[in-house]
Amino acid sequence: MVVNIVFGLIGGLGLFLFGMKFLSDALRNASGERIKKILGFLTKNPVIGLIMGAGITALIQSSSAATVITVGMVNAGLITLKQALSVILGANIGTTLTAWIVASMSIFKIQLYAMPAIGIGFFMMNFSRSFRWRQAGEIFFGFGILFFGLIIMKDATHPISQHPGIKDFFLVFSQYPILGVLAGTLFTIMVQSSSATVAVVQALAWQGLLDFNAAIPLILGDNIGTTITAQLASLQTNLTARRTAMAHTLVNVIGVGYILIFVYNGWYARLIEWLLPGEISTSNIMVHIALSHTVFNVFNSCILFLPLIKSLERLVIWILPAKMGEDPQRPQYLESHLLEEPALALQQSKKEIVRMARLAETAVQDVFTGFFQRDQKILERVGEKEQAIDTFQHEITAYLVELSQRNLSTEEARQLPVLMHSVNDLERIGDHAVNLEELAERYIRLEMKLNEHAIEELSKMAEQIRNMLQEVIQALQHNNLDAARHILVQEESLDRHYEQLKERNLVRLNQRQCQPLAGIVFVDFISNLEKIGDHITNIGQAVLKAYQWR
Repeated sequence: MVVNIVFGLIGGLGLFLFGMKFLSDALRNASGERIKKILGFLTKNPVIGLIMGAGITALIQSSSAATVITVGMVNAGLITLKQALSVILGANIGTTLTAWIVASMSIFKIQLYAMPAIGIGFFMMNFSRSFRWRQAGEIFFGFGILFFGLIIMKDATHPISQHPGIKDFFLVFSQYPILGVLAGTLFTIMVQSSSATVAVVQALAWQGLLDFNAAIPLILGDNIGTTITAQLASLQTNLTARRTAMAHTLVNVIGVGYILIFVYNGWYARLIEWLLPGEISTSNIMVHIALSHTVFNVFNSCILFLPLIKSLERLVIWILPAKMGEDPQRPQYLESHLLEEPALALQQSKKEIVRMARLAETAVQDVFTGFFQRDQKILERVGEKEQAIDTFQHEITAYLVELSQRNLSTEEARQLPVLMHSVNDLERIGDHAVNLEELAERYIRLEMKLNEHAIEELSKMAEQIRNMLQEVIQALQHNNLDAARHILVQEESLDRHYEQLKERNLVRLNQRQCQPLAGIVFVDFISNLEKIGDHITNIGQAVLKAYQWR
């Protein structure tokens, strides 16, 4: 019997998670890229951001997906940290809809329609000619599987529902709520779904294994456990995206912390019972659990943290400060109110271009250091910096386009296209840095080796690129025409050096003095360096011909 119970619980939970993921994917596919566009346009106001976060999470039936999308948008520079915080608060509210869907089983007996929904959804997915009908079929199928999994879990727990030892075990969560919070947190981390935790708790309560007081701490714990998804999604992102994930964790941990006080003295349970009068029984306990989940998240997000969103932003910045020497991921000087003063706006744009150039220089330098020291951790920084460079390109270009619509002098108007071209050249340097990073990672991962002559040649070419990058920054920042002219001289030398290295590499390959794969990596590496030199030269020529720094 024990085997049947365990297998039933595992199978039922597996079906529930599959149904939830299938339903979430179907709803997300149906909404398409509109979600990101809506978030980007409607998060200027924190209240609107909260509403959108709640609505989108309810739409795609996954707070984890909503927070991951938000972290991704922050990482791409599409929304700010403050805008993301309001969306995260809304996602906490939207995720409670799942608990109400599960609770509807006890109210409307929706479980009776699980099997028909699976069948109808299957036929719509596979036999409908209309794309919209196929999408609708996926949604029906997901709902059906979700409810079928809950039915299996309920049936699996029925044999143990009258066992006094099991009831005594779950009673511990009533007496020691902190243990319930820890259990809910760990279970949610394991299954990577807060909705699954809520559904399991509701299913156990439905069978009479959990009383309401024991269920509340488990539900609170799932709010902490669900934040691990955003934390994992933020591991390889920029600082602002990591701050977004940290804010999600802080909001839920702080919220659970103060609510536990009211759970221990019984006030929270009495509040829910006051909102839903009447005796709690197995027929309505799922509704009480859903309401407790909603009340906590609505109060925590709307009443407490939404008015304090600026303080929350400052707190996460204090917890995750920018490291020494770490470039901020977004432009700082592009003030919109300066657009009416074109001369000042141009100066601000040039400051950002210098910062962008410095960021490109550090990205290339990280490639050299990671390659020659065989250090993959250093190489991991390159992708993050390239994303920041893309953000700079997008925002500087948009700023210059807006500036072009103002009343400019001939001299000011002449600088705009040259500035834009220089921004594009810097962005291309970032792209080549990523190409170099991928080559370096392959070189290290496959344990390739170049002979000492090849390493020495690469070092010399890398030094040339370093010098050119430093000089282009000098040229940009100080209108240093001598530095710009020297870049052109170095570029000619770099081109000659590149042709020589290709020939020497071919000789080494023919004489079997190096590994064939390593030789290919060598050629790709110097090819990307030569192209970086071309883009640096373009910027140097722009300084000589059009930039007029003050």
